[in-house]
Amino acid sequence: MGLVCLISFANVVVRYATNISFAFTEEFSVFLLVFMTFVEAAAAFAVDGHIRITFFVDRMPPVWRWLCELVSAVATTLLFTLIIYYGAQVTYDEWYWGETSPGLGYPAWIYSIWLPLLSIVIVLRVLGHARAYLRQGLRAGAGGG
Repeated sequence: MGLVCLISFANVVVRYATNISFAFTEEFSVFLLVFMTFVEAAAAFAVDGHIRITFFVDRMPPVWRWLCELVSAVATTLLFTLIIYYGAQVTYDEWYWGETSPGLGYPAWIYSIWLPLLSIVIVLRVLGHARAYLRQGLRAGAGGG
């Protein structure tokens, strides 16, 4: 995040002082923000720290909470599986057609390949967390609780 702030601030200063803009700042800033978002999402899912609305779920009986966690895991897995599939298609098309980035002319696939790769990490984290949570719920349910 510091790097995004630094290159954006440098671009503003240079543009103000010289009326010329750095070509790479927007390209790198967008890439870094998307990259950081997916890395942090994977970390949040690993420690059960993702954003959710728990007002109603916290007031439900344990069986319903368990069911809500199952629905959440399935929906999240489905969403990121779609991102893996379509992100891989976009990346392949960019590589196959030799598409380049508009600002610097780099191969566009070096930016887009991170979308499916980091989505795989997120899916693995979600499945790992769901497995642990759901097994814990099954054990608690088997014990009468």
